[in-house]
Amino acid sequence: MDTKLMLIEIDECDSLVKSIPLPACPGCGMVKNHWPGEGYTHDGETYCCQGCAEGTNCMCLAVGKPGFSRRGQRLTRAEPRPGEQRSGAPAPQGELNGERDSLGTEEALDQGG
Repeated sequence: MDTKLMLIEIDECDSLVKSIPLPACPGCGMVKNHWPGEGYTHDGETYCCQGCAEGTNCMCLAVGKPGFSRRGQRLTRAEPRPGEQRSGAPAPQGELNGERDSLGTEEALDQGG
Protein backbone atom coordinates (compact mmCIF):
# COMPACT_ATOMS: atom_id res chain seq x y z
CA MET A 1 0.00 0.00 0.00
CA ASP A 2 1.47 3.31 -1.07
CA THR A 3 0.82 6.07 1.45
CA LYS A 4 0.99 9.70 0.40
CA LEU A 5 1.11 12.73 2.61
CA MET A 6 -1.42 15.36 1.72
CA LEU A 7 -0.79 18.93 2.77
CA ILE A 8 -3.75 21.03 3.79
CA GLU A 9 -3.74 24.72 3.09
CA ILE A 10 -5.03 26.91 5.89
CA ASP A 11 -6.31 30.31 4.95
CA GLU A 12 -5.13 32.67 7.72
CA CYS A 13 -7.96 35.04 6.80
CA ASP A 14 -10.54 32.39 7.67
CA SER A 15 -12.63 33.58 10.61
CA LEU A 16 -12.65 30.06 12.14
CA VAL A 17 -8.84 30.08 12.43
CA LYS A 18 -8.90 33.44 14.18
CA SER A 19 -11.73 32.45 16.53
CA ILE A 20 -9.83 29.53 18.11
CA PRO A 21 -8.22 30.92 21.27
CA LEU A 22 -4.61 30.06 22.03
CA PRO A 23 -4.01 28.36 25.39
CA ALA A 24 -3.02 31.00 27.93
CA CYS A 25 -2.41 31.48 31.65
CA PRO A 26 -5.69 32.26 33.45
CA GLY A 27 -3.77 34.55 35.82
CA CYS A 28 -1.89 36.93 33.53
CA GLY A 29 -3.08 35.87 30.06
CA MET A 30 0.40 34.98 28.76
CA VAL A 31 0.15 32.62 25.75
CA LYS A 32 1.47 29.16 26.62
CA ASN A 33 4.19 29.22 23.92
CA HIS A 34 5.70 32.25 25.67
CA TRP A 35 5.93 30.65 29.13
CA PRO A 36 9.56 30.55 30.30
CA GLY A 37 9.04 27.37 32.34
CA GLU A 38 6.85 24.29 32.45
CA GLY A 39 3.86 25.89 34.12
CA TYR A 40 2.17 25.28 37.47
CA THR A 41 -1.05 23.36 38.07
CA HIS A 42 -3.33 24.41 40.92
CA ASP A 43 -7.02 23.62 41.49
CA GLY A 44 -7.34 22.01 38.06
CA GLU A 45 -5.98 25.04 36.16
CA THR A 46 -2.54 25.34 34.56
CA TYR A 47 -0.80 28.67 35.11
CA CYS A 48 2.48 30.00 33.72
CA CYS A 49 4.01 30.16 37.21
CA GLN A 50 3.25 29.72 40.90
CA GLY A 51 2.86 33.48 41.35
CA CYS A 52 -0.10 33.57 38.95
CA ALA A 53 -1.65 30.48 40.55
CA GLU A 54 -1.53 32.05 44.01
CA GLY A 55 -2.51 35.53 42.83
CA THR A 56 0.69 37.16 44.11
CA ASN A 57 2.58 38.30 40.99
CA CYS A 58 3.63 36.79 37.68
CA MET A 59 7.23 35.61 38.09
CA CYS A 60 7.68 35.21 34.32
CA LEU A 61 8.19 38.94 33.84
CA ALA A 62 11.51 38.66 35.72
CA VAL A 63 12.85 36.33 33.01
CA GLY A 64 12.59 39.03 30.36
CA LYS A 65 12.71 36.96 27.17
CA PRO A 66 9.49 35.12 26.17
CA GLY A 67 9.65 31.39 25.44
CA PHE A 68 10.98 28.33 27.24
CA SER A 69 14.55 28.60 28.51
CA ARG A 70 16.81 27.03 31.13
CA ARG A 71 17.02 30.37 32.97
CA GLY A 72 13.24 30.77 32.85
CA GLN A 73 12.78 27.26 34.16
CA ARG A 74 15.03 28.03 37.15
CA LEU A 75 13.44 31.40 37.93
CA THR A 76 9.86 30.12 37.78
CA ARG A 77 10.49 26.88 39.66
CA ALA A 78 7.65 26.21 42.07
CA GLU A 79 8.14 25.96 45.83
CA PRO A 80 6.09 23.36 47.69
CA ARG A 81 2.96 24.74 49.37
CA PRO A 82 1.79 23.37 52.72
CA GLY A 83 -0.27 20.25 52.08
CA GLU A 84 0.71 20.09 48.39
CA GLN A 85 3.52 18.71 46.31
CA ARG A 86 5.57 20.93 43.96
CA SER A 87 3.25 19.99 41.10
CA GLY A 88 0.28 21.41 43.00
CA ALA A 89 -1.19 17.96 43.63
CA PRO A 90 -2.36 17.20 47.19
CA ALA A 91 0.38 15.71 49.37
CA PRO A 92 -0.13 12.05 50.33
CA GLN A 93 -1.59 11.49 53.78
CA GLY A 94 -1.54 8.59 56.22
CA GLU A 95 0.34 5.46 55.18
CA LEU A 96 1.38 6.96 51.84
CA ASN A 97 3.19 10.02 53.24
CA GLY A 98 6.56 8.23 53.42
CA GLU A 99 6.88 8.36 57.21
CA ARG A 100 7.12 5.17 59.23
CA ASP A 101 4.73 4.53 62.04
CA SER A 102 5.86 5.07 65.63
CA LEU A 103 6.16 1.33 66.30
CA GLY A 104 9.20 -0.71 65.35
CA THR A 105 8.86 -3.78 63.14
CA GLU A 106 8.86 -6.32 65.97
CA GLU A 107 6.42 -4.28 68.05
CA ALA A 108 4.10 -3.84 65.08
CA LEU A 109 4.13 -7.59 64.39
CA ASP A 110 3.32 -8.30 68.06
CA GLN A 111 0.37 -5.91 67.82
CA GLY A 112 -1.11 -7.78 64.86
CA GLY A 113 -3.84 -10.41 65.39
